Amino acid sequence: MAKQPISDAAETFGARVRARRNELGKSQERLADDSGMHWTFIGQVERGQRNVSLHNILKLAAALGVDAAELVRGLKSPRDGESNKD
Repeated sequence: MAKQPISDAAETFGARVRARRNELGKSQERLADDSGMHWTFIGQVERGQRNVSLHNILKLAAALGVDAAELVRGLKSPRDGESNKD
């Protein structure tokens, strides 16, 4: 069984990263190289399986050529006890 996204916010953030990466025609490996991250981490972010730190959000945004605000705009923080999707 595939691992589920950790939250709606993580899933949406990952979808935004994937969409922008695809717009640029970059592979996960290329985005990883451009951002200084590992390609498996990029895949986990895109699937919403990682809680990404501020520094990594900024690295991803720079590698994607967008303002970090575009990646996080409108995302809601999970409520206590609702951080995991079941």
